[in-house]
Amino acid sequence: MMPRLTRSLSRRGFIKSASALAAGLAAPALLRVRAAYAAYPERTVKVVVANTPGGPSDIVGRIVTGALQQATGKTFIIENRGGAGGNIGMGFAAHAEPDGYTLLLATNAYSINYGLYHQIPYDPYKDFVPISELASSPNTFVVRSELPAKSMKEFVALARAEPAKYNCATPPIGTAAQIQLEVLKLKEDLPQLEDVVFKGGGDAFAALLAGTVQLSSGSLPPAAPHIKAGSCRCLAVTGDERWPDLADVPTMEEQGYKDFVFATDTVLLAPARTPPEIVAWLEQETLNVLRTPAMKEKLYQTGFQVRPKGAKDAWARVTKEIELYKTIIEQAGIKRM
Repeated sequence: MMPRLTRSLSRRGFIKSASALAAGLAAPALLRVRAAYAAYPERTVKVVVANTPGGPSDIVGRIVTGALQQATGKTFIIENRGGAGGNIGMGFAAHAEPDGYTLLLATNAYSINYGLYHQIPYDPYKDFVPISELASSPNTFVVRSELPAKSMKEFVALARAEPAKYNCATPPIGTAAQIQLEVLKLKEDLPQLEDVVFKGGGDAFAALLAGTVQLSSGSLPPAAPHIKAGSCRCLAVTGDERWPDLADVPTMEEQGYKDFVFATDTVLLAPARTPPEIVAWLEQETLNVLRTPAMKEKLYQTGFQVRPKGAKDAWARVTKEIELYKTIIEQAGIKRM
């Protein structure tokens, strides 16, 4: 019996020794991985904005990345990749190396494009993981101040009287601002109100300022300084309530357009398979800067309200809107591209 017991003990001893050896070998590797995460980011973090400079997502992106850079001492930059309704930039970010050095600042177009295009270069459910909600802004309908229209109904009357004379600038196809114009055209039977699509919200509003279009359908930030200066008039906001700085401007719902609520929401995403430790660090640092009074005031002055919601809540909104906008597009009779 003794030899059998000895052999049994020897086997247990061998297994124990082997386990200890494996643990000893694994420990340095694990420490190196943890050290790499602790040092993140060791180089520039690129935040892709799928629109041209000057639009709402670009404005939010530059404010937030600037604050992150100041708070963490790390380097964050914006890279604009506009075009194809945001699909170019979103597709680029989806297929970037999932190492935490390429992120995506997305608007509602991320969810809208799923129901608007026959094919998109990313899977909105699988290709990204959430980091944080950032900020939201109501959309607007704006005209130059010399135009006689003082309300949406008055503008509609002008457009009906001389349909060839009026057109509207919007940011890319698939943005909430572009979708809301299509809904307006359907509700008011204005098929001749031409939709002049630009690569970004800044470009679209510049066309209104230049007088090449008569109406702008876009988010509040590019328009806000011109409305305050008096060179432009806001006919309506499309939020669920009036904007505090534009207390005399009614919502679309107040002007008789039922369920006409559209906004420009922004969210920070990372490519799927980005290490969870990096995503968690980005989430916490982003929420930290968003919650400061200075950040809230800075974004508010540009037409945004801060929405410091973490990854779970951000993803819940994004995924809910995928089916919501798909339904809106179908009910509005907007053709898929």
